[in-house]
Amino acid sequence: MTVAATRTAAEGTGVDRTAAGRTADRGARVPRGRGQRGPLAALGLHTGLLAATAVALFPPLWLLVTSFKPKSESFSTALVRDVTLANYTHVIADTYFLTWLGNSLLVVLGTTVIGVFIAATTGYALSRFRFPGMRPLVWVLLITQMFPMAVLIVPLYNTMASLGLLNQPAGLVITYLTVAVPFCAWMMKGFFDTVPVDIDESGRVDGLSPFGTFWRLVLPLARPGLAVTGFYTFVTAWAEVAYATAFMTGEENLTLAGGLQTFVNRYGADWGSMTAAAVVVAVPAAVVFGFAQRHLVAGLTAGATKS
Repeated sequence: MTVAATRTAAEGTGVDRTAAGRTADRGARVPRGRGQRGPLAALGLHTGLLAATAVALFPPLWLLVTSFKPKSESFSTALVRDVTLANYTHVIADTYFLTWLGNSLLVVLGTTVIGVFIAATTGYALSRFRFPGMRPLVWVLLITQMFPMAVLIVPLYNTMASLGLLNQPAGLVITYLTVAVPFCAWMMKGFFDTVPVDIDESGRVDGLSPFGTFWRLVLPLARPGLAVTGFYTFVTAWAEVAYATAFMTGEENLTLAGGLQTFVNRYGADWGSMTAAAVVVAVPAAVVFGFAQRHLVAGLTAGATKS
């Protein structure tokens, strides 16, 4: 009995040790969690990211390099051999570039200020008030984005001609507002929906009017949404080409986007001046993006979730 008991105990101990070893092996081979990648997957991911970055950076870098090349080397695949500022000097001194810049700044300033104000007030009204036709108005703001720009050029041209707004900065401002305001108002509505209504009620208790509540309490909380609205409106007016060339004639009336086309036409192409002007045009957009970029993510995702 003693020997049998001893053997049984020994076998049981062996089984227990084997089970413990298997458990330890299973614990050592922990499956990868979400976000954890193997070496090959990480290598492939980083290779893809580097390739995408190279593809994205190549055009602007090549544009910058070409702007410093002599005109005879514009199509050369080599880097800059003789750095020259002749292209920039020619663009600024011998063309209407400064006049185009002034026209663009006037149009962009008017479009951005008026567009942000209209979009913010419209978005706040759609978010806070209930009135007849509110839902159809929201749908109209979305439907207007479905029409391509080429379809609207002719009716807008006829409208501007009947109002005497061709070759006038005010005509371009009104045209760009028809493009920017619907999308921006819809986006601002989604942002104002995330602002608690209790803030409005506290303003009413303190004696503020509805506009005073919007201006003094709600609007300061809408900085991310205002940043995105301002940036989108700025880019719409700064980089738009179709309306600028259709509604403005004469080199002295063109904006920067329309003026760039004068360097490349059916009679020839001045790629050195074209690239130099394009670099100068891109600088203000990069500066505005640098100031607005910290608010862009928060503003673009506003309204996606509700707390």
